[in-house]
Amino acid sequence: MKLTFLGAAGTVTGSKYLLETGDNKIMIDCGLFQGLKELRLLNWQQPEFDPFTVDTILLTHGHLDHTGYLPRLVKLGFKGKIFGTSPTLKVAEIILKDSAKIQEEEAERANKEGYSKHKPALAFYGVEDVAKTVNLFHIVEEDEWVEISTAIKARFLYNGHILGSTFIEIETKGKTLVFSGDIGRVNDLLLYPPKKPEEADVLLIESTYGGKIHAAEATILPLLETIVNETVASGGSIFVPSFAVERTQLLMMMLWELLINDRIPKIPMIMDSPMGANVLDLFHHSRKWHKLKPDECDDMCSHFTIVKNFRETLEIREDKKPKIVIAGSGMVTGGRILNYLEKRAGNINDTLLFAGYQAEGTRGRKILEGKKEIKIYGKIYPFKMQVKQLEGLSAHGDQNDLLNWLSKLETAPKQIFIIHGEKDQAEALQKKLLEQKQWTSQLPILNQVVEL
Repeated sequence: MKLTFLGAAGTVTGSKYLLETGDNKIMIDCGLFQGLKELRLLNWQQPEFDPFTVDTILLTHGHLDHTGYLPRLVKLGFKGKIFGTSPTLKVAEIILKDSAKIQEEEAERANKEGYSKHKPALAFYGVEDVAKTVNLFHIVEEDEWVEISTAIKARFLYNGHILGSTFIEIETKGKTLVFSGDIGRVNDLLLYPPKKPEEADVLLIESTYGGKIHAAEATILPLLETIVNETVASGGSIFVPSFAVERTQLLMMMLWELLINDRIPKIPMIMDSPMGANVLDLFHHSRKWHKLKPDECDDMCSHFTIVKNFRETLEIREDKKPKIVIAGSGMVTGGRILNYLEKRAGNINDTLLFAGYQAEGTRGRKILEGKKEIKIYGKIYPFKMQVKQLEGLSAHGDQNDLLNWLSKLETAPKQIFIIHGEKDQAEALQKKLLEQKQWTSQLPILNQVVEL
């Protein structure tokens, strides 16, 4: 057997791993590179393998950096089955449709206004490509073995990162391979604690926060309370770029809790994300995957205005009264948040509140690092907003969570690969594993091939 690291090796995004057993080719996750331009350009490269020869794709969860390359792979010839839990496939469908629509609209706008270097500007994939992809989806039940072929079976186990997310165990040729996906937190406010692997010959573990300890959960709500109250006192509004899956719903829950306990003023609270609205509906139909009770979900939603069309967005951004707006996308790479920033980036009384990881090279990361100008749809805007960050609100586990996730492995895996992390975070986790468990591990590089 051999394993090729096609993404999220030495970086956070683009999760793709090709497992070849001699008889089968299985891809675990099929994500899009995001962030730095040199990474994004990799999405457009012709793959070194033939997509038609890939038999099966297994998805850990629905985020774009784990599913966003699927329509491209289908466009290039993939015709096999795509397996994931029901919420994962629903989330993937919502995200991929939204992504395709945004790409088609941005390509059309770039061609109309002439700000792209590409003539013509093209969408990476379109709505039709997504429809063909969704036709290949096959639902698996959590914690039940699925026969991939006569010699390979796989199991998807709850790991608490987002709705439907899992880690994947594969058994083949007498070996157990574990792919962590993105590991959630032990004390998540919205999701249950991750299940843990009990044996592994080969282990791939994410390291997004491999060297970091999150702020205590008890400090997050008071910090959000302070940010809202200080911004409103100055006459400003709070704009929160948010991931549509889990993060938006978690933020809504926290703000709702503050509001009903009279800890923040009764100002309009707006959720402006078509994708987030679809995911909110999915939360109602996926009760066993999260902690929210039906009445809590209904009451929470009743306190928010859910934006239904773009005309409302344009009206809201012109309104100078204090408000809270949650809008996609989480790393400010696209979505409705850009429409607000076009108008509000120069307002010193407004606050841009980050509530999640900002990958290297993204617009969100640049703002966090102090950028005073931002480029939106080919135009430069001065940036003067207050910038705040809710530390510790990540859906990714920190170093302690990652070590806890490994606690049921009584013997060291023969091969450990640390993935899905920037170099410093991956190296910190590697060092900790050696110190605490005396486990040696490898930091694979992009396109590296290893024998298993």
